Amino acid sequence: MKVLVGGGSGFVGRELTRLLRGKGHEVTVISRQPGPGRITWSQLQSSGLPPCDGAVNLAGEEVLNPLRWWNESYKKDLFSSRLDTTKALAEAIAASSTPPKSWVLVTGVACYKPSLTAKYTEDSEWKPFDLLSRLVQEWEAAALLPETVTTTKQVVIRPGAVLGRDGGAIKQMMLPFKLGVGGTLGSGSQPFPWIHVSDLAGIITHSLESPPDGSAHPQVLNGVAPALNTNYEFTKELGRLLRRPTIFPVPSFVLNGLLGSERAIILTEGQKVVPKRTLETGFQYQYPDLTSALKEIVGC
Repeated sequence: MKVLVGGGSGFVGRELTRLLRGKGHEVTVISRQPGPGRITWSQLQSSGLPPCDGAVNLAGEEVLNPLRWWNESYKKDLFSSRLDTTKALAEAIAASSTPPKSWVLVTGVACYKPSLTAKYTEDSEWKPFDLLSRLVQEWEAAALLPETVTTTKQVVIRPGAVLGRDGGAIKQMMLPFKLGVGGTLGSGSQPFPWIHVSDLAGIITHSLESPPDGSAHPQVLNGVAPALNTNYEFTKELGRLLRRPTIFPVPSFVLNGLLGSERAIILTEGQKVVPKRTLETGFQYQYPDLTSALKEIVGC
């Protein structure tokens, strides 16, 4: 199978590429920089979609980039980096004489309103309520193919916090935890939907390899582990495995000041997200619980 991956050089993209190539699939990465096994976004727009059996988009400016101040310029980049690349791929697929069998977009659980009680499955109705949920709405809308494209299965995967050794949420947390100054974020009682990066790559690959379901509508899959954890549980388990104390909570007002309140909500509030349809597809998690995931990451 030939797979085209937008954003394939990022944290999730590297893991996905490794998994796909390990299974014997051929991967071409769409990147800003040319190179072996790559095409650029400008080449995609000028030359059209290269022959492929599946296309995936993972491109987008990192939301929790600690080097970027939360301002209008950064917000614009968050939207344009996702919407422009998604539109470019969707338009290339629609214009192709031989469109791929699968088109997978990876967005996020920010579409679901934070709650301590509500549980969200892929069937849960939602509407935008803040900046990040509006981003998800516009992002997913940008991926929709015209009704004339009937042979391409459309899949949207909404991951929670992606955990892994080489990037994502853990990378920024590890130093303070190792120094013994890690702690809960905000109250700690907020739900913490998460997924190991290997399982997210697995869900994407499973979606690419699965036969079409015959639906003209995108199949939505929640890319989260089946375990429901709070930030407190995550913090205590990471501290236990690292054998470090976790007695220094970070108040919400500090996170709001450092990250901006619209962005800090990712850490200070959360959603109970259930991968109902993901499990129904037959996908088997490597790391279904927090202990197994964190053990792999910290090398226990």
